[in-house]
Amino acid sequence: MCGIAGIFYPATPKPVDPARIAKMTDAMEHRGPDGSGVWTAPGIGLGHRRLSIIDLGGGAQPMIDGALAVSYNGEIYNFMEVRAELGAKGARFRTDSDTEVLLHGWRAWGPDLLARLNGMFAFALYDGERQTLFLARDRMGVKPLHLVTLSDGGVAFASELKGLLAHPLVRRSPDISAIEDYLMLGYVPDDACIVAGVEKLPAGHFLMIERGKPVPRPTQWWDIDFSSRAKGSTADLMAELTEHLRAGVRSRMVADVPLGAFLSGGVDSSAVVALMAEASRSPVKTCTIGFDEAGHDERAHAAVVAERFATDHRTRTVDADDFGLIDTLTSAFDEPFADASALATYRVCQLAREQVTVALSGDGADEAMAGYRRHKFFAAEERLRGLIPDAQRARWFGKLGALYPKADWAPRPLRAKSTLLALATTSGQAYADAVGVTTHANRQLLYSDAMRRALGDHRGETRIVDTMRDAPARDALDRAQYADFKHWLPGDILTKVDRTSMAVSLEAREPLLDHRLIEFAATLPPSMRISGGEGKWLMKKAMEPYLPKSILYRPKMGFVTPISAWFRGSLAGEAMALAKSPVLGAWFDPSAIQAMVADHQSGRAEHGRTLWQLLMLERSAKRLFG
Repeated sequence: MCGIAGIFYPATPKPVDPARIAKMTDAMEHRGPDGSGVWTAPGIGLGHRRLSIIDLGGGAQPMIDGALAVSYNGEIYNFMEVRAELGAKGARFRTDSDTEVLLHGWRAWGPDLLARLNGMFAFALYDGERQTLFLARDRMGVKPLHLVTLSDGGVAFASELKGLLAHPLVRRSPDISAIEDYLMLGYVPDDACIVAGVEKLPAGHFLMIERGKPVPRPTQWWDIDFSSRAKGSTADLMAELTEHLRAGVRSRMVADVPLGAFLSGGVDSSAVVALMAEASRSPVKTCTIGFDEAGHDERAHAAVVAERFATDHRTRTVDADDFGLIDTLTSAFDEPFADASALATYRVCQLAREQVTVALSGDGADEAMAGYRRHKFFAAEERLRGLIPDAQRARWFGKLGALYPKADWAPRPLRAKSTLLALATTSGQAYADAVGVTTHANRQLLYSDAMRRALGDHRGETRIVDTMRDAPARDALDRAQYADFKHWLPGDILTKVDRTSMAVSLEAREPLLDHRLIEFAATLPPSMRISGGEGKWLMKKAMEPYLPKSILYRPKMGFVTPISAWFRGSLAGEAMALAKSPVLGAWFDPSAIQAMVADHQSGRAEHGRTLWQLLMLERSAKRLFG
């Protein structure tokens, strides 16, 4: 795993200062502490920071082969198969690294190389004969790549935003539309950036820049398709799913360094550990983070799995008030990021890095197999929406929702306001509200008059609604999952794992995001994703021979951080200071923030997640814009 950066001049081959490239890569030293390299030629410069995983002695980058040069971040899990295919075509390899496959693969197939790769990657490949720079990102968006056009005509790129910001020509001014997106979603999505003018290459896209031609828009080379349905018995589909799970795990166990796994005791990480144990001759190294609050502690469940598969298991307890990482996370993420589970993810990465360099995670199954609670609620609501005409539904449920009290403090069955309002609207808008953090109404209350005018018609929910409308899908659940793959997965889940793991120089791999598994899961009938109120139904059935039902069918817990309690206790002063922040004062009404803090701290309302958003936005904006 690595960090990459570079500059390309598409109009004319201006000289590139190697020191400038080195400064960009050095800003990302945590992504590659084992080595660095810079290569320049007229009009092009590539830089690299290396975390050695495969071919420890021979995989230095940028890697040059004749007129080709590449700087690459990621792992190609099937590189041996692709290498064999290229060898049959006459390619001669100098190293044992997966990097060299990109060079020979480009020479043989050009952009079609991407379809042959099974892996996580972002890379920049320069072809001196064609005078082109080829930038590509993996199917799911596991590995990041940021881009900006400079005032001198150059195109700069880097794995992380901080790599771009090390270039003196990158202007640091905020994009206010990204602030709206962040307040709605809790993260800045992949089609936006908090720094105006910076873009992210979308997942499953490439960008081909040719000298002497205008810079085009990225080209999509892969997409997930929910529009077809698999045929076969439940037993046959279960067997096929098991093979995909097994293949995803085994392909990600190739490494020349110590390897382990995160183990939470939930279905997904437990399934990964079970299949790793099946494929390994030695005990799997596993690690678990525990909390000092019983209701949030999964160590007992993880211990059951660790004992069952005789893993080399380590645990560590984290204080529930572990908010001392705020500044560390602000630096790691660059852009504001309000998923508070990043605190625990960082800690488990720290624990893993003490013994291993590569760790497998269970991320991706919830998106692929409809495992989130919101998927179950949305599917149930959609059935009701289909029974009642739109006009009547909007009138009846809209009135009930408006009258029903907002009871955040009450037991879940009594918190019906959001469900009633969801039933009153369209499925796209309802799902956008379900994945959102701060509602449109509350955002409007918080913004200053100037901010509302500047935003105009821009609304954070629109991208979710539009994505669902245009999805290659057959029903509403398909569309919701498609939106998750386009926005939530790359913007939140994969960003969280990439930044927290790379911050401690750990490579995290996601076997449940193997594209063959994802493509298969998208064809499963909805009844095999959610059945009897049970999400990930077919996956759980497939794992019954491996895992006890107490693990498979227990309520989903996940990393829970008591941020609401923090703002009434340890972080009460931080919350009150938000209203006086000159950074936030540029976009928000201080009196509205003050009222929100007062309502939260008095217990009259629940605003913990929004206050966390504001705190992380303030910390990030200070670092980025001063």
